Amino acid sequence: MGARNPQGPVVAVVALGGALGASARYGAGLIWPTAPGGFPWTTLCVNVIGCAVIGVFMVVIGEAWSAHRLVRPFFGTGVLGGFTTFSTYAVDIERLIAAGRVRTGLAYLGLTLLAALAAVWSAVWATRRVLARRQA
Repeated sequence: MGARNPQGPVVAVVALGGALGASARYGAGLIWPTAPGGFPWTTLCVNVIGCAVIGVFMVVIGEAWSAHRLVRPFFGTGVLGGFTTFSTYAVDIERLIAAGRVRTGLAYLGLTLLAALAAVWSAVWATRRVLARRQA
């Protein structure tokens, strides 16, 4: 009889969370499809929303709430990792450039980076302010 794998539950919750997050992203694409050659607003919004949520989540579980050891891998790595999408972002840039829309592709590249960083920073800042007010 072999030793029990302590990473088994972590792998399972990451897989489950990833399936949920990827399904949510897929649903967003069905609700708000991007026209061929069009600006990939859906991917941009999904990535920015995901970054904002990870900012809130990391403050809450790191500074305000003692979470179960599987919460972070399930939600942070699984759900949000499956929801946000660097691969689609990269493919969107490649498609825009291949279609001759180099400026749009480069603008999308920069806008996503700036918006994602601003979203996570703003979410961390706002969450800390809310938590500080609740503790006062």
